[in-house]
Amino acid sequence: MNVLINLIIKTCLDTIYMAGMIIFVGFILGFLRNHSIENFQKSFGWKAVSITAIIGVPIHEMSHAIVCLLFGHKITKLVLVQKRDENGVLGYVNHAYNPNSVYQQTGNFFIGIAPIFGGISAIIALMHVIIPQTYNGFINISMNNLHITKINDVSIKGILNSYIDLMKIIFSTKNFANPYFILFLFLAICISSHISLSSADIKGASKGLIVIFLILLGLNVLGFSKFVLAESILKYNIMLIGFLIVALIFSIITYFISLLLSLIKR
Repeated sequence: MNVLINLIIKTCLDTIYMAGMIIFVGFILGFLRNHSIENFQKSFGWKAVSITAIIGVPIHEMSHAIVCLLFGHKITKLVLVQKRDENGVLGYVNHAYNPNSVYQQTGNFFIGIAPIFGGISAIIALMHVIIPQTYNGFINISMNNLHITKINDVSIKGILNSYIDLMKIIFSTKNFANPYFILFLFLAICISSHISLSSADIKGASKGLIVIFLILLGLNVLGFSKFVLAESILKYNIMLIGFLIVALIFSIITYFISLLLSLIKR
């Protein structure tokens, strides 16, 4: 009995190590997105939301669609952007899959969370094209953090300082004097306004997460998990946090801009 309990506890921890940070940040992004849209709506009505939706929603939906194809799902309908319907939906992807396929079932999780990584990838790609020096700084910081092999006070302090440095690089005086940076900032805000997960996304992702848990449980029962190094898991999470930080930065900026506009409008 104790062996079974230990296996379940270990599998829960493995699942948290793999997906916990994504889920945690996903909820924060959802909170910021909902309040940002609410503030924009109060300030300028749905026209303000529509402006961000023209850019942000297609990236959100294309992220779903691409991962659908990667996991062998059949896309039955794809609407990149539309006028808001009675449920507030601005775009959607309908897809079908084989419920007997473990691979396709697992794909539900990655399809559900795809907009987070699709949005982050789009922002980083824009950074590379529009403000390449800032992009180089971001990559250097991300690579330096991968040298960390264990978590302690020193490494945590180093990671936090690196992200503070990233903020300084992105929002430097030199960048604000660059008109291209203003363009980048506008596009990044549009993308981050629609980067979070909808309730349908979360529901779909939860199906895949259950399958991932069962796969990890099976691997733990067979003893394969001992071949996965703790250092590899640490590096995975450090890299993951680096990318999620980008989404959080621009979502927080979007929220505060929307809050400021709503206060001014009052």
